[in-house]
Amino acid sequence: MTQAPTPTADTVRRLVSSLLKDGTKGGVTASGLEVRPVTEGREHSTWWVGARHVLRLAPDREAALRQRRELRLRDLVRPHLPVAVPTSVAHGEWAPGLTYTLDIKVPGGTAEEHDVSAVGEADLAGLLTGLREVPARQAETLGVPRTAPRSLEALRRAAGRAAERLVKADEFDPARLHQLTPQAAVQLAAQPGTAVLVHHALKGEHLVVSADGRVRGILDWTDAAVGDPAEDIAGLAVAVGSPAAVRAATLAGYAARPCLRGLWLARCDTVVRFAERIQGHDAGPLPLLRLQLRRAWEAILLERVTEFRDEDADEEF
Repeated sequence: MTQAPTPTADTVRRLVSSLLKDGTKGGVTASGLEVRPVTEGREHSTWWVGARHVLRLAPDREAALRQRRELRLRDLVRPHLPVAVPTSVAHGEWAPGLTYTLDIKVPGGTAEEHDVSAVGEADLAGLLTGLREVPARQAETLGVPRTAPRSLEALRRAAGRAAERLVKADEFDPARLHQLTPQAAVQLAAQPGTAVLVHHALKGEHLVVSADGRVRGILDWTDAAVGDPAEDIAGLAVAVGSPAAVRAATLAGYAARPCLRGLWLARCDTVVRFAERIQGHDAGPLPLLRLQLRRAWEAILLERVTEFRDEDADEEF
């Protein structure tokens, strides 16, 4: 298999200049073009183009397939969401079989730069509500995959093994995982018929947050799937903290079961990911992984995982 070329600043300038043969496109001009790499994320090679645009280059054919799907999906979800979804002003191939999209930048910082306010939590609730309203079958016709819910019990066991490794590094107390019993993990299994469109990558870097704490946009829809809504609740727990994530999910109409399930998906995931980083199997920066671990393990109001029962599932929050 031919190795994909490594994009450089010259690659980006040549590509954007070729798009601007008529002088401008979507407000971009070729003269005096400033390009610089975006440091966040590793899914695509991403570059700032001037002050108003972002160029994303798919690094392989699998990423190119997801990017083509993303362009169609963004048009589908946009009318359902109260926050911005990036708009492409140009797209095509930057190398044989490898796609690009030149998007208008959504103004604001990231959730790693700005805290989400109470009004911002309402924005996140609107996001979760809107995703639930997107016709799942229509998303699937665009090529969005349907994914099976993960086993929380299997993840609980994996987190237990990972936590023991973190003890040696003095990074985590494995006793904290005892709150999630095997019985609770079974009770918090995803319920049949609850699949919705899920962004599936609600990381802090993909949430555009303004200085006043409002959530202004959601980036990178390449991992979207029809599946377990608790995955997006888990993503928000890692991105903005468990209390804010659960408040947003509750405001969006989710009951105790998916909220608690999302909480424990996030907690187990962060423990596993941190242990992988300690062992050298993950390249994520340690300060960020520590912050995500802390966010996921923040206590939430009326949390009673071990007392979870089917009959009071809708009354715990």
